[in-house]
Amino acid sequence: MQPDVESTNEIPSTNKPWFLERSVWVMLFLGFSAGIPILLIFGTLSLWLREAGVSRSTATFFSWAIIGYSFKFVWAPLVDKLPIPLLTRLLGRRRSWILLSQLAVIVAISLMASIDPQSSLTLMAVAAVCLGFASATQDIVIDAYRIETAPPRLQAMLATTYISGYRIGMILAGAVALSIADSFGSTLENYSYAAWQKTYFIMAAAMLVGIATTLIIKEPIRKSGESSYPNEDYINFVVVFALSIISFIFIIWNSPSAPSWFSGGTQSLFKFVFSSAVLLFAAAVAYGVATWCVRGGMINQKMVDESYILPVKDFFERYGKLAIWILLLILLYRISDIVLGVIANVFYQDMGYTKTEIGSLSKAFGLIVSILGSFVSGIIALRIGVMRTLYSAAILVVVTNLLFCWLTTVGQNHTDVTLILPLIGSVSFPIELAVVIALDNMVQGFSTVAFIAWMSSLTNVSFTATQYAIFSSIMTLFPKIIGGYSGTYVDSFGYTNFFLMASALGVPVIFLIRYLQKQLEFTKPN
Repeated sequence: MQPDVESTNEIPSTNKPWFLERSVWVMLFLGFSAGIPILLIFGTLSLWLREAGVSRSTATFFSWAIIGYSFKFVWAPLVDKLPIPLLTRLLGRRRSWILLSQLAVIVAISLMASIDPQSSLTLMAVAAVCLGFASATQDIVIDAYRIETAPPRLQAMLATTYISGYRIGMILAGAVALSIADSFGSTLENYSYAAWQKTYFIMAAAMLVGIATTLIIKEPIRKSGESSYPNEDYINFVVVFALSIISFIFIIWNSPSAPSWFSGGTQSLFKFVFSSAVLLFAAAVAYGVATWCVRGGMINQKMVDESYILPVKDFFERYGKLAIWILLLILLYRISDIVLGVIANVFYQDMGYTKTEIGSLSKAFGLIVSILGSFVSGIIALRIGVMRTLYSAAILVVVTNLLFCWLTTVGQNHTDVTLILPLIGSVSFPIELAVVIALDNMVQGFSTVAFIAWMSSLTNVSFTATQYAIFSSIMTLFPKIIGGYSGTYVDSFGYTNFFLMASALGVPVIFLIRYLQKQLEFTKPN
């Protein structure tokens, strides 16, 4: 049985201008739906937890709730193949999964809104993890829909409108959500659970835009020659996946806390090593459960090979010894930005900036600037090549992260300016904060586009979806784990040392890109 092949060239092309193609604008609204959840469990939630009296170290641990994004390749084949009873018959395979994931996102956001972290922090963590899982699932199926709904000539425009919608969703869940919580009366000095509850219910209601879009769009053309399996195989796949997840959660939930053998920074480092070991052990147990089930005949072996084995084998066969270095760069490239991003909102608040200032700049203004950086990166990549753009971006990331060290020295001695921002209106904010956020987000947009373009070039057209899911998962997993300890590091060593460390993490990436740049110029994949 042969693996599925990307099939966009099976879709009839039209002579319409791209802006008259319905599918292009559909992705704007689906992107909006996909962009809402991530900040509700990443940035906005961290401020809610701080106002509720949760410590910095505990608040940043909640960034692990989006680790589901880093493991989505594990259940991506399940989403791709498994029909949903009744819904698949009514809506089709892709639309049914999009609708199911969107409903799951709404339920998870509403659950978070119904929990006061002051009294039920554990339950809030469970709800955040559920939202991360539902949101990652939505990303998987929307990506598949995007690939299958239009011919190759339109894929770039679909990606552009999808990212634009995604950014708008992030602005809503970030800047607008913080402003709403502010307007309802919650502050660091005067915490109001009701304010945050209303804010999160409003965010859940905003997901109705995505649901309405899903109900009116057309199901993409089904791939020809696509593998299908008996219902029993699908059910067994779900059962084995559930057993693996349950075993993983069981190990994590019942693992002991790191013993207090050291003090200060040494103890923080020991806690990181200990927790990482527990995480790896839990993953090994989950993998062992899945392997045992496969060897016991619970899953169709051909389904496993088609979904997981062949895409990985193809990558290593094409790149040989360079494959390890490529994966190492994917693993490390975003570590500096992600580690810093986990603590950024808390840092701004500790520096005395209001939620409106933070939301206006870091979420609205910052995201707009990052889009500009994305366009700049694309233009430069066309002129000098992707690898050279990637190399320049890595240097800029290290430099801009150092600007946060300067911001720690400014404190309350800042100069206020007034600007009119989209979705926010007239806002006064410190010029120093605006400069740092503008440059940081410009470089983030610049580096992200270059990196995505490079990772996309590594995939084989026969395994694009699976291989890219693996790359994107590797890209974020390790940085998010490290980022969970950013609050602990700040508590032990202070903000200035933390930002120096975050910048230093980007230095090895520069040398690794340089090495691969030379190797890939003279070595073609096998």
